[in-house]
Amino acid sequence: MAIKSIPDGFHDMWSFLLHPISPGDSIFSRAEASTQNLGALSLPSSLVMMFGLLSFACFIALTSAHATFQELWINGVDQGSSCVRLPLSNSPVTGVTSPDIACNVNATPSSGICSANPGDEITVEMHQQPGDRSCANEAIGGDHYGPINVYMAKVSDATTAVGSDADWFKVQEIGLPSSSPDYWGTEVLNDNCGHYTFTVPSDIAPGDYLVRAEVIALHVASSVGGAQFYMSCYQVNIGGSGTATPSTVKIPGAYSAEDPGILINIYTQLDTYQIPGPTPYVTTSPTVATTSYPTTATWNTALQPTTVPTVVPTPGTKDISQA
Repeated sequence: MAIKSIPDGFHDMWSFLLHPISPGDSIFSRAEASTQNLGALSLPSSLVMMFGLLSFACFIALTSAHATFQELWINGVDQGSSCVRLPLSNSPVTGVTSPDIACNVNATPSSGICSANPGDEITVEMHQQPGDRSCANEAIGGDHYGPINVYMAKVSDATTAVGSDADWFKVQEIGLPSSSPDYWGTEVLNDNCGHYTFTVPSDIAPGDYLVRAEVIALHVASSVGGAQFYMSCYQVNIGGSGTATPSTVKIPGAYSAEDPGILINIYTQLDTYQIPGPTPYVTTSPTVATTSYPTTATWNTALQPTTVPTVVPTPGTKDISQA
């Protein structure tokens, strides 16, 4: 079975270099600190300087590799960023007990609410840089392997609801659909130009909801606090006449820093993977297959737009196949 691999002895250095930058901490100060730490080891000055430059380059690359969920589609109609609470940066959240893990750090408020119905297909869209919808770039790069989770929470007003106070139920997930070779949910995302689609449960009650899309990157998750969480919350209104009220969890509260799907070394043979969080409502997660997972895009990348709508589409707007 083929697995993801990194050179011997490189993992600790990579973990050190790629430790998430705290708010207010610049890449320059982190690179300087790295160089000073190495200087304390009495290494040759030329090697310290080289490593300092490498640190700086890695921080730059890391920022490029990070990503955010930015756009939404409903039944193939591009809603753009009209109803998303856009994160202020593409940096991850790493504290599973922080309120930020619900809808990201001080996400930008939105007055837009996108409309959908039970049974509709909703697609979340992730990219590395704001406004970049190019399929030429990976949605999330830098070997940020890991699962995708999508949650919903019924709220009284989607524009003002506080994510960390909401009651969440998971609607869909994908973790490690194949171990031959290892193939992660994030790779499915990259194969589909950052798009991941789920179906609105057919029986949920009408009203305002938050939709929370999340990637958990596990490339440096072999120590506590290493897993990186990338999430955005979308504001939607669900129609219909359903009455179901799925079991819910709190976020934070659904995860522990030592959950087996969060504290994990993905550079070993993985025949199973336990996706963090509750069991999805109605849907089931793909089991880990021992055959190769198909890498052909199911999203029509040829029709991917380059611009980002910022206003909720009017009823009757054509879907991407008819536009």
